[in-house]
Amino acid sequence: MRFGIAIRVMGEGSQPDTLLECARYAEEAGLDELWVTDHVAIPPDDAEGSNGRYLDPLTTLAYLAGVTQRIGLGTSVLVLPYRPPLPTAKAIATVQELSRGRLTLGVGVGWMDPEFRALGVDRHQRGAIADDTLDFIRRCFDADDDVVEHNGQAFYFRPKPERPRILVGGAPPHALRRAVRYGDGWIPMSADPEKLAPAIEQLHALAEQEGRPKPEVACMGGLPPQPEKAAAQLRILADLGVTRFLTGSRYDTDTRPLRSAVDGLIAARKAFGD
Repeated sequence: MRFGIAIRVMGEGSQPDTLLECARYAEEAGLDELWVTDHVAIPPDDAEGSNGRYLDPLTTLAYLAGVTQRIGLGTSVLVLPYRPPLPTAKAIATVQELSRGRLTLGVGVGWMDPEFRALGVDRHQRGAIADDTLDFIRRCFDADDDVVEHNGQAFYFRPKPERPRILVGGAPPHALRRAVRYGDGWIPMSADPEKLAPAIEQLHALAEQEGRPKPEVACMGGLPPQPEKAAAQLRILADLGVTRFLTGSRYDTDTRPLRSAVDGLIAARKAFGD
C-alpha cells in the first residue's frame, strides 16, 4: 500500500513557502505521494476556509516536481469538464515529463453549480464531457506513434512520456463503470471499510466482466490516532483491495497540523508494516 498526504492549494496554506515546506517535509519523512485538489471559481458565498484563493492543480504539481526528488504527485481530483481536452492532455504530459514519471492522475466530473456556470459548461453534460476527455487522453498517450488526430487534424503529441495512472473519483455506480472503462482504478472519498466493501466488490466484478486487470483503489479519509488501531483499519482496507491511502489536514501558514498528520501516517504505516 502507498501512503500519501493532501497538501493545501487553497487559502493561506497555499503560499509558495508553505507549499515548499509541506512538500519537503512529507518527502523527507518518507511518504509516497503528495496530492492536490481542484477548484477554479469559488463564489463569494462559499469561500469559507479558502477566501476564494485556489491554485491550479497541474501548475502546482509542476512547481512541486521541481522542488522534490522522489515523492509521487497526484490530483484528487482534476475536474475534467472544466478544461478543454487537448491543452489538458498537454499539461498532464508536461507534468509527467518534468517530474520524471511521478504523476498519478485522479479525475472527476465535478459537482459545484457556480463553477459550471462561471465556465459556461452544462453541468448536466459533465459525465459525457469527462468520458470524451478521458478517451482523448488515452488516445494521446496510448497511441503506437506520436501522431494523434482530433477535430479532423493530425498533430504530434510530444512529449509523450509514459501515461500516468488514471484513478477515477466519484460515487457508484457511474464512477465505477468509468474507472473500468477509462482508468486504472477508483478514488473514493471514504476510508470506512463497511461503506467501501460493497463498492469495491462491484468494481472488481465489473473489471472481471470486461477482462480488465483488478483496479487500484485509493481511498481518502482519516485514521484513528493510535498507530495500532490505525494499522488494524489499514489491514482491513488492504484485504478489501485498497492499494493507496490518502489523508489530509486543515492548516494555514502554521504547518504544524500538516506535520502532525504526516507523522501520524508514518507511524500508522510502520505499525501496518510490522
